[in-house]
Amino acid sequence: MSDIDHLIQLLAKLPGLGPRSARRAALHLIKRRQTLLVPLTGALEEAARNIRACSACGNLDTRDPCAICTDGRRDEALICVVEDVADLWALERAATFRGRYHVLGGTLSALDGVGPEDLNIQGLVARAAQPEVREVILATNATVDGQTTAHYITDRLADCSVTVSGLAHGVPVGGELDYLDDGTLSAALKARRPV
Repeated sequence: MSDIDHLIQLLAKLPGLGPRSARRAALHLIKRRQTLLVPLTGALEEAARNIRACSACGNLDTRDPCAICTDGRRDEALICVVEDVADLWALERAATFRGRYHVLGGTLSALDGVGPEDLNIQGLVARAAQPEVREVILATNATVDGQTTAHYITDRLADCSVTVSGLAHGVPVGGELDYLDDGTLSAALKARRPV
């Protein structure tokens, strides 16, 4: 196998890239060897060497504990539980949550053989038992596995003296009712509030 074929195969393993897109990306990188391929290679080597999971929350960073966990301006009384680091990054982009996070590393899934021992749930229970923690916000996805995981965590946190809350579900900002699925409309009607 040639180096180009190997590069294409590796690129095709990335989410959103199939064989055809991987070939185009490989060609683009090779054509821009000095301005893109060489710097990208260096950045990937640095990332592989320096990025690690935070021992406190599970976020990815170059230091442990991560920048979010060590930020004194964040409210340590609030813990937002997410399935994956991508969910944490999405919430950080919104720039509205100023508490701490806890990354589970997935969701419970009987079909995939993922049980509670495969997720970072025990670490969450230990963190929630700390006296400074007042609320745990469950920000799992609105999927069957996400909701199953949220219910399991709620049961596990029953002995902790924390409020357990979840994200609202319903009509997105800028959404048109005609384009929404039945589940979203149903959730929006059930979660209605006074105006």
